[in-house]
Amino acid sequence: MTDAHDIHSDPSGGELAVPIADPGLPEHQWRPTDVDPAKEKRAERQVATLFGLSALATLAFLVSYFTLDIGDDWTLIGNMGASTMALGFFLGLALLFIGVGIIHWARKLMADHEMVELRHPAKSSEEDREVAVQALNDGIAESGIGRRPLIRNSLLGAVGLLGLPAVVLLRDLGPLPGDKLYHTIWGKGTKDKPMRIVRDGIWTPILASDLEIGDLVNCQPDALHNPERYDIDPTEVEGVNLQIHKSKASLILLRMNPGDIKPGKDAKGESRANWTVNGIVAYSKICTHVGCPISLNERTTHHLLCPCHQSTFDLADSGKVVFGPAGRPLPQLPIAVDDEGYLVAQSDFDEPVGPSFWERDYYDRW
Repeated sequence: MTDAHDIHSDPSGGELAVPIADPGLPEHQWRPTDVDPAKEKRAERQVATLFGLSALATLAFLVSYFTLDIGDDWTLIGNMGASTMALGFFLGLALLFIGVGIIHWARKLMADHEMVELRHPAKSSEEDREVAVQALNDGIAESGIGRRPLIRNSLLGAVGLLGLPAVVLLRDLGPLPGDKLYHTIWGKGTKDKPMRIVRDGIWTPILASDLEIGDLVNCQPDALHNPERYDIDPTEVEGVNLQIHKSKASLILLRMNPGDIKPGKDAKGESRANWTVNGIVAYSKICTHVGCPISLNERTTHHLLCPCHQSTFDLADSGKVVFGPAGRPLPQLPIAVDDEGYLVAQSDFDEPVGPSFWERDYYDRW
């Protein structure tokens, strides 16, 4: 069937005559599904079956994911990994059946007629735009999706299930952290063996009397260098575990005039006045914006500047954010001195360090 008009409107205001009234298309051949209701219904069932098979393949993907372990081999097919092969095979089938089903739907059931259009300038007239919108609506109507609920519902079910593999595969990004984000190795110290604060890289303990006003020191917990002292298995602070502990426990020590410090409140609402030693304060070195390490100190203002996005924290005022995109103050570590005069941690941080995450709570320090 040919859609051609003798006169076509021109956006410039004139009229364009069709140069070829009859483009020479052969007579339209009706498909069996256009003239035989039984064959139309059969084609509809075939399309729905393909979408149903896609849904079954998706479910098989999920079953394979949870039942087959990585490393399992199927020796009958060339020692190929069972998990990898099954996941790829069933996900491929799910996509294939949807694709074949849509093609079969288009070839057998959607409207089948020829259209002839004239070329026109890039900008169409309002009339042409209305015609285009109408053609789009006609196409939706001719697809039959509104009057073929079996196809529509099976397609929606198959496509909807395809979202599950994506959600399940997120599990492979790594194990869930549990409560590990809430704790650092600073909490491994005890009343009898409080965790010493040592200089980063050289692992020497720090005497409170050695620090002068304005001194800033990058620090780590002594347990990363002497785990046995705190009854920690040395394997817990080796390799990747060592880097994880360092990334969470990195510390900044700064000494200032004690009179400049404005003690805030802890998570219980109690004063932090006893969290410092003679003007020495300790804060997490990890920016609360996106986790960059911080060490740029403005000595006269006690401001600590993050080099990544210029978040600025006031170490004299509970690590309060005074500029930049960071949304939370720097976590403060309560410190004291041991019997030998070395700086130690009283406990772990009372809040998670680093950037925010969904599950964490926040309390008002001031």
